[in-house]
Amino acid sequence: MGKLFDKIRDLRKPTRPFCSVVVVAAGRSERMGKDKLLLPLAGRTVLAHTLLAVDRSERTDEIILVTREDLMVPFADICKQIGLKKPVKIVKGGESRTESVLSGALETDSRAELIAVHDGARPLVDPKLIDTVAESAQQTNASAPAVPVTDTVKVVDARNVVRSTPDRGTLFAVQTPQIFQAELLRASLQSAVTCGVSLTDDCAAVERLGKQVQLVPGDSENIKITRPLDLVVAEAILKDREGRA
Repeated sequence: MGKLFDKIRDLRKPTRPFCSVVVVAAGRSERMGKDKLLLPLAGRTVLAHTLLAVDRSERTDEIILVTREDLMVPFADICKQIGLKKPVKIVKGGESRTESVLSGALETDSRAELIAVHDGARPLVDPKLIDTVAESAQQTNASAPAVPVTDTVKVVDARNVVRSTPDRGTLFAVQTPQIFQAELLRASLQSAVTCGVSLTDDCAAVERLGKQVQLVPGDSENIKITRPLDLVVAEAILKDREGRA
């Protein structure tokens, strides 16, 4: 009888939505001067750290890795070497970030109710942060992690003359993963691509359609590798994590 009650309880438990994670790795790394995702970081490539973190997330059901055609083979080799547990699909990206994310979103499993978009150049993301954002997106349809801006920000004109100083208390730096209800993201990205709109993040695509995005507390260690100094900082963070482990 006890086993029967256990089965009934399991049936009543709400099932979590299938979540596909699109890892965007199709950039040219122009500010770094070389393919930053292939650079070494604490014994692995930057991309390997990113993929392993995404793979460890309890909410990740599959990984869609979007990249340039010339990087598909080396990235496939990295996936094999690090032994990812979740299914991985590698797809070719587009000319812009928005086109690349749309390419990945269209290749997700048909069961996907949530689609997460994560920068391949954010190797220090905590798997628990991915889970937290997914839990929020399950309720709100669009969620992203963010941290308060600590510097004073100036708005300038074309001649770099200051025109205004926004209230710092209302400003947040948005990170990834950004997670959305699947059809909402696809429709938002398709609209942006069709209209030729250039976007720097995926929340902006959803915002264009008048939809709200819920921010959740981000992580100051979830940095994006953009310049050589970022690698130095990332190495220091990883060493500090080892000391805390």
